[in-house]
Amino acid sequence: MLKPFNFTKRKGATPSMPIAIVTDTASYLTPAQIQEFNITVLPITVILGAHQYPESTLSNRQFYDYLKNGQVLPTTAQVSLGQIEAAYDQLVAQGITQIISIHLSSGITSFMSNLKMFCQTYTKATVYPIDSLMASAGEANLCLLAGRLIAAGQDAATIATTLERLRDTQEVYFAVDSLRHLARTGRLSNRSALVGSLLNIKPLLTFNAAGQIIAIDKARTMRRAFSYMTARLAATQERVDYPLHATIIDANHPELAAQWQTQLAAQFPAIRVTRSQLGPAISVHTGEKTMGIHWQQDWQRI
Repeated sequence: MLKPFNFTKRKGATPSMPIAIVTDTASYLTPAQIQEFNITVLPITVILGAHQYPESTLSNRQFYDYLKNGQVLPTTAQVSLGQIEAAYDQLVAQGITQIISIHLSSGITSFMSNLKMFCQTYTKATVYPIDSLMASAGEANLCLLAGRLIAAGQDAATIATTLERLRDTQEVYFAVDSLRHLARTGRLSNRSALVGSLLNIKPLLTFNAAGQIIAIDKARTMRRAFSYMTARLAATQERVDYPLHATIIDANHPELAAQWQTQLAAQFPAIRVTRSQLGPAISVHTGEKTMGIHWQQDWQRI
């Protein structure tokens, strides 16, 4: 793991070149966050039977109703390189010369490898493709830090390096009701390591260093899953010498997420605690009622 780092805003600093941020809907940024840093968000496609929806147009209620009642299991299609090129070209037309493109983990989609190949031939702007090695909060925090550093006058190459260092401080653990969806869609790298279809078993998972989802343990209840995660968080807090930011992540389980947020804030008063979610594009693979905790160095204090 890389050492923590510090960043001090330069008084009166301005970007040397116009820089833009591009990401995908798996970051689950809020409208306010997108507006604050003028982030371009490209939709992952969610396929429900015979119908295809850009994730940004699909409500959680519509998706979860389908997940419960649809006869054909939902799937997803990654952002296309055509969408990427159109978005980049539009930014260039607005005067952008550098693009920081932050996306879903390469461990669960081939998009990042395709993007890196595309960027080698795209000459209208300098593009820095950043593999979040995660989704949701792990992806969103990189976008938010990038926006903060752009506003503070950092150049794109320096920002890209800083984002990778922040990424290397992250950990996440999450529990799903069943491994059925992850096994069906091929997003579980060690599916034989854990039998997750047993009654009342909550499989515990994480992302490994390659950004792949792996099963690591199991718990009888979400309460025990929460205890497992907080024990890991406590171990991290004891080990590091920088402030942490923890994010409660849920897939259509807002009541339990609110409880976890309250409990986590009380148990770890020195840690900033926020909430995020898993929308349709990720819940296709994890299923409903997934709960997790993501943490890393607090980007707001870098």
